[in-house]
Amino acid sequence: MGNTLYDALYAPHTGKRDTFLHLPDGSRLAYGDFVARAAQFARALHDLGARPGDRVAVQVAKLPDTLALFAGCTQAGLIFVPLNPGYTPDEIGYFVGDAEARILVCDPDDEAALGDVATGAGAHLATLGDGRGTIHEAANAAPAEFPIVARGPEDLAAFLYTSGTTGRSKGAMLSHRNLLSNARTLVEAWRFDADDVLLHALPIFHTHGLFVGTNVMLLAGGAMIFQPGFDLDALIEAMPRATAMMGVPTFYTRLLSDERFDRDLTAGMRLFVSGSAPLLAETHRAFEERTGHRILERYGMTETNMNVSNPYDGERRAGTVGFPLPGVTLEIRDPDTGAALPQGEIGVIEVRGDNVFQGYWKMPEKTAEELRDDGFFITGDLGRIDADGYVTIVGRAKDLIISGGYNIYPKEIEAILDEQPGILESAVVGVPDPDFGEAPVAFLVACDGGPDLNAIRTEISRTLARYKHPRRYELIAELPRNTMGKVQKAALRELAAQY
Repeated sequence: MGNTLYDALYAPHTGKRDTFLHLPDGSRLAYGDFVARAAQFARALHDLGARPGDRVAVQVAKLPDTLALFAGCTQAGLIFVPLNPGYTPDEIGYFVGDAEARILVCDPDDEAALGDVATGAGAHLATLGDGRGTIHEAANAAPAEFPIVARGPEDLAAFLYTSGTTGRSKGAMLSHRNLLSNARTLVEAWRFDADDVLLHALPIFHTHGLFVGTNVMLLAGGAMIFQPGFDLDALIEAMPRATAMMGVPTFYTRLLSDERFDRDLTAGMRLFVSGSAPLLAETHRAFEERTGHRILERYGMTETNMNVSNPYDGERRAGTVGFPLPGVTLEIRDPDTGAALPQGEIGVIEVRGDNVFQGYWKMPEKTAEELRDDGFFITGDLGRIDADGYVTIVGRAKDLIISGGYNIYPKEIEAILDEQPGILESAVVGVPDPDFGEAPVAFLVACDGGPDLNAIRTEISRTLARYKHPRRYELIAELPRNTMGKVQKAALRELAAQY
């Protein structure tokens, strides 16, 4: 028995001199050197006491060594647990304790703050920074070879913790099969090959940057321009050397704000992918007018990686996320009965495929609630499928507003508000109402001198039934978002309660 993920992503590159990473200082990291570095980390982790099946929690910056550490975990049969660098010590304490991590790897500057956290969780503390840290030094001293630990398709490769906006964060268990099947599907669907150069500015503690961007390029054999994060000037400087970019909507709106971003700059690009949050139709239009490129929008989740994508060849429709990817079965079901709904009706999106996770760590009841016996995962997202088969995300089930017994889908109102003059973007949430149970409130971000609220009320009255009309319109400087650009509606509901 081999090692499913390692054999596909890393072993084929052993000894290769092709460039894997283009680094910010102008240097390059060859594939063969990266594979050797992974083996050094596998040895360093083993010497710290990690054994196959153990969890390694990692809260460090985006570095080449961070990717090599993940590869080393895969080679040694360990389970990688990436954590947002923005988490506080209290939050890290929960994740490390819940995962029962054998090792916690943090930035050297955080060693003092996290020492007690690691001790309290029974984990060994190691550090990794840019050219420094205890595990960095241990890897430097280790041989560039390590026995590849046998791991099959169903063995776990990673835990990704959900955001926890509605309660305790859940550790989504992802297997070798989950990660590899999705990478293979995306390489084919998005036409990646060894000639591609991906402009990589996403974080790598999240599925988008780590399991989509990185795994796809490893499988295709292409290179990545590896940026520490989103820096407008750096992206514009690097773009003529790239063929593809994956980003969140904020990336594209910021690029459009710069006059240097035009057709000439993007002449060598073949693909722009957007996800993690909805892309405004206006951004689609402005991007195509400016560059001649049509952004490819897709839909995925922590628990499933990618489920749906607009086509590489064919119409990429603004406001939709396209079609289910090959190997993914998608159904729209009634949230109460679980019965499949007719085409065009709104219901909960459920998906099944090799990409769907194995369940939530130490949460069998929650797993049973969201993973059906027939293999379908209840995503919690509301959507519909149109007559042409395109999937549209309407919102989260928990964001559904029930007013006077009627269902109100915030996305329907937001789509109209976003088209109004003077509005950059909007978000609609439900707030308690003594007469109707809940009522919609609209938060607006202004642009171009601001909106005419009377005109907006008139347009809403013309286009939507009365029960869907927002009770209030609140102007705010910006919508609260998480690291991946998703609007945090729980925060807006709290804000609405203060008015």
